[in-house]
Order: sequence, then C-alpha cells, then structure tokens
Amino acid sequence: MPPTRLTRIWFGVTALVVLIGLVTQGFVSAGTPGRYASAGARVANMFAYFTIESNVLVLLASVAFAAGAGARANGLLRVLWLDALIGIAVTGVVYHVALSGLLDLSGAALFADVMLHTVSPIIAVLGFLVASPRVLQWRAVAWSACWPPAWLAFTLIRGAQGGFYPYPFVNAAELGYGRVAVNCVLIAVLFVALASVAKVLDGWLTHAPAETRSADR
Repeated sequence: MPPTRLTRIWFGVTALVVLIGLVTQGFVSAGTPGRYASAGARVANMFAYFTIESNVLVLLASVAFAAGAGARANGLLRVLWLDALIGIAVTGVVYHVALSGLLDLSGAALFADVMLHTVSPIIAVLGFLVASPRVLQWRAVAWSACWPPAWLAFTLIRGAQGGFYPYPFVNAAELGYGRVAVNCVLIAVLFVALASVAKVLDGWLTHAPAETRSADR
C-alpha cells in the first residue's frame, strides 16, 4: 500500500474514531445533571477540558491529512499537528498515571472515556510513527508551546471566577496557587520535551513519500 494511501486511510480512521468519541461524550454530558443546569451549557463546558481540546485538534489534523493536505502543509497545519500529537500523548499519559481511578464509569460514559483517553492517543501516536507526513519544523515546536499556557491561564482565571476546575492538579482552591504553578511548569516542560522529541523523530523517520517531506527552515 503506497504511503500516501496509507496516510489518508489511517487518518481517515483516526478522524472517525475521535469524532465518535466526541459525539458520544457530548450526549453523555448533555444528559448528565451536573454543575450547569442546561444541556447546552454542559456540552459547552466539555471544551474546558484539555482532553477534549486535544481530541478536537487530532480530529482537525486528521481530516486535513486524510484530505491530502500533508504534501502542502503550511505553518498553521504543522503547528496544529504538533499540538494535536503532543496534546493527545500528554492526555493519555496523565490520564492513565493520575486520573483513571477517579471516576467509576459505565455504559456510554465508559465508552467515550476509552475512546478519548486510550484509543485516540494510541492511534494518533502510532499514526505519527507509521503514516503521517514528515512536516514538522523547529518553528512549529516553538509555536506549539503557546497553546498549553493559554489553556492553563484560561482554566485558572475561569476557576478563580466561578470555582470550576476541570482537573484536580489545577484546582487552586484546594491545592493553592503555589502547588498548581509547580504542576503547570511540569506539564509545560513535559509538553516542550515531547514536542522536541517528536521533531527529532520526524527527521529520522523516512516512511513518508518524498513530496511530503519539508526542509526545516
């Protein structure tokens, strides 16, 4: 199977997997009473979660690659793909190391949880290794580092105003801003380190067709 065809099929499947997980989580959130009274507000609140944002980025990048955009990837797509890749990798690692035992899920909620926290990270990272175009640049590494701090700042401001924190490790009301700051620094360091590793690996891997490889400039 030619690599270009492999790329389109792999990322088409990835997009479908992520879309199913997101839609399922949307129905679960809409139908589960919680902090917000309306179903619409509960669905909108999904996007405060790093997991959801990471999966949305994976969906967007996967759709672009499935449509053949890898061979003509611009700077925005490179940054989008790197943020998606590292975001979903961090999602999988942090969830399974620190968060997986916090909730007792079943049914559709469990299905969405597995799709977004386990299947999506695995298929996205494997996609990078075996099927993605070789398009990463060091400039993309630098620009990709803007998203996690922006999300963390939004999360802390939102939490200070309304008391909602999506994850225990950013709950300043319970941990204090000092401990949360340390946690945020560790996450940022992990993100940049993983992005740098991804760039180096992207230069080593040679499975993509020549026209999808970009000079690092």
